[in-house]
Amino acid sequence: MLENDKLARINFLAKKAKETGLTDDEAKEQSKLRGEYLKTFRSSMLNTLKSVTVIDPNGKDVTPKKLKDIQSKENLH
Repeated sequence: MLENDKLARINFLAKKAKETGLTDDEAKEQSKLRGEYLKTFRSSMLNTLKSVTVIDPNGKDVTPKKLKDIQSKENLH
């Protein structure tokens, strides 16, 4: 998870961009912070997906093979 101060800065820069615009340095900082946020988000989402098992209405495990391979490689299931 991204630190609270970085999230607050992302939000501040987004608000400022809408209201008055950003300087070149602020735009670069915003881009860097957004990149960090996306990297953290994607990592978190991947970890969540690694723990998923898909079951159809009949109770059969229909988890995609690619996901099962990742889970078995990392000894998750």
